[in-house]
Formats: sequence, C-alpha cells, structure tokens
Amino acid sequence: MKKRILSAAAFLFVAVAMNAQTVKQEVKKDAKAVGTAVEKGAKATGEGVKDGAEWVGDKTKKGAKATKKGVKKGAKWTGKTAKKGAKAVEKTAVKGADAVSDTYKDVKADIKK
Repeated sequence: MKKRILSAAAFLFVAVAMNAQTVKQEVKKDAKAVGTAVEKGAKATGEGVKDGAEWVGDKTKKGAKATKKGVKKGAKWTGKTAKKGAKAVEKTAVKGADAVSDTYKDVKADIKK
C-alpha cells in the first residue's frame, strides 16, 4: 500500500511540475506578446507624430506663401492707388492753378480798362 501511495504522490508531483512548467511558458508567451504590442504601439505613435509634424510644416509653408502673395498684391494695389491719387491731385492742382491764372488775368484786364 505504501508503494501505491508513494507512486500516486510521485505521479501527482510530476503532473503538478509539468503543469507549472506549462503555466510558466504561457506567462512567458504573454509577456512577449505584450512587449511586441508595446513596441508596435510606440512605432505607430512615432510615425503619427512624424506625419503630424510634416503636415504642420506643409501647412506653415503654404500659409507663408499665401501671406507673401497677399502682401505683394496689397503692396501693388497700394502703389497703383497712390499713383492714381497723385495723378488726380496733379490734375486738380493744374485746373486750380489755371483757374487762378485766368482769374488773375481777368482782374488785371479789368484794372487796365
């Protein structure tokens, strides 16, 4: 009977030891899977950050180009408008000077009479 109990205990001990080894291997696999998932997540996050930075850079360049064009067009418009204004003032000044000259001539002619 002692032999049977010892045999059963030995069998039970081997079975528990094998089960513990299987659990250890499963834990190892799970840890490796978690590590791989973390690495993939970090890589994806890095790529996302890189893509985001490139997008911001592209938008900044486009915005700078648009601003430059807007400033250039605004400066051209201001220049054209200033020229038109100067021409209008010049015409008015010439007309005013002519009117003053004509009035002076008329007054001078009236005085001579």
